[in-house]
Amino acid sequence: MSSVIVDPGVDVPVPAQGELWTVGAVILNERGEAFAQKRSADRRLFPDTWDLVGGHVEPGETLLAALAREVAEETGWRLCRVRTLLGVSAWTGDDGGGLRHEADYLVEVDGDLDRPALEWSKHSAYGWFGPADLHRLTENRAPGELLVHDLIAQVVRGLPEIGT
Repeated sequence: MSSVIVDPGVDVPVPAQGELWTVGAVILNERGEAFAQKRSADRRLFPDTWDLVGGHVEPGETLLAALAREVAEETGWRLCRVRTLLGVSAWTGDDGGGLRHEADYLVEVDGDLDRPALEWSKHSAYGWFGPADLHRLTENRAPGELLVHDLIAQVVRGLPEIGT
C-alpha cells in the first residue's frame, strides 16, 4: 500500500463503527476507455450486470487498502495512483446485507491492461467502455440503478470536475 500515490485533496472517508462500506475503481486505458466487468448470472447481488472493480471493505481495513486488494484480486493489476474521489453514495442491495456506503475513485494501475486476470467464478466478461459504449452499462439494471453507468460516463466524457 505504501507505494500508492494519493493525489492532493483526495478524500478518503473513515468508516464509523458498524458501517458497511464498499469501494469502486474506475480504471482507464490509454484510449480513455473505462474498464468494467460483468457479474456472473448466479451472483446474488446485481446478477448479470456490468460493475466496477471493487468490493466490500473488510473490518479494520482502510478504504485505500480495500481498493488496492480488490484491484489485485479482481484484475491482477496493482493500484499505483488514486487520482480523484468520484463520489460517495449509499445503497441497499436486494441481498439482505443492509445499507452500504460506497466510495468510488478514478485510479491508475500497473499491469497488462489487455490481459486482466478476472475472477471467472464471479465475472463472466469484461470490456472497455468509451462514450459510444455507455448504453451497454445499463443492461439488466433497473431504473435508478445507474451508478456504474453514471460514474463511467462522468469520467469518459471528460467532465470538468475530473482532475488530470
